[in-house]
Amino acid sequence: MSYSSNNMSKAEGRSPSDFDTLTGISLKPAYYQTILNTLPAVGFFEIHAENYLSKGGPARHYLHRIREQYSITVHGVGLSIGGEVSLNQDHLARVSQLLDEIQPTFFSEHLAWSSHDNAFLNDLLPVAYDEDTLQRVCEHIDQLQTALKRQVLIENPSTYFEFERSDRSEIDFITAMAERTGCGLLLDVNNVEVSCFNQQANPYEYLDAFPVKAVQQIHLAGHTLDQNPITPLKIDSHDEPVSGLVWNLYQHTLTRTGDCLTLIERDGNLPPLDELLAEAHVANSIRDHVRQERINELIV
Repeated sequence: MSYSSNNMSKAEGRSPSDFDTLTGISLKPAYYQTILNTLPAVGFFEIHAENYLSKGGPARHYLHRIREQYSITVHGVGLSIGGEVSLNQDHLARVSQLLDEIQPTFFSEHLAWSSHDNAFLNDLLPVAYDEDTLQRVCEHIDQLQTALKRQVLIENPSTYFEFERSDRSEIDFITAMAERTGCGLLLDVNNVEVSCFNQQANPYEYLDAFPVKAVQQIHLAGHTLDQNPITPLKIDSHDEPVSGLVWNLYQHTLTRTGDCLTLIERDGNLPPLDELLAEAHVANSIRDHVRQERINELIV
């Protein structure tokens, strides 16, 4: 089923100009009160859906208060889109209720799996890139978009190995997935750096081949290097500042996508809020630079 972006629910929030031109940051409990006290100049906040599925409690309370001042995007980490079993209908219903309440601008999920039967694995595990997996992923995305009554964005994964049974590239898989379902794409630039390092591929060539017409949001995050003496790996840890390599890839990405909604994603080793805001300012500066370059090209 192809799902048009015209069906996507829109947030109330701030004015479109505020939202479109300022980068967002992850919303974490450590920042709730500071945000409400200072109302920082940030475009939006993003939450992990699974942290806000209870019907009450402090997290839900603060989310609603912050939602009164800012736009929100919601990032799912537990629906197991790539899993071999059907989507968990109870989990899906609770996510749907959350989205109905706060009306986020976007809802996104991962091209990954995290559950088997009744067991939930606290990780985002990769999928094989073959026709059987593609068919299953597309069926799950169709179910998700129908249940949520909106287009969803699917994020490119961070990977550490390849399946022998894969018969196509990650780019070909993602392109076909977007075409078949009408889903949007969340392009995580840090995941590109991590995966290409681990797979010994060129991240710029990956980005040049990516189906950017479907990209509606970009994530930027930090990673760590596992200094394994046999096979060093980059880990998508989200607990460090955005690296210089990822900032360079981000600027290159914007030359292909055009200006795009951007998030500074941080999940661990949380710094003072001002440090995340400073990273958002760097992203804003890069966006301004690329926008101006495009204007200059049109003038010439």
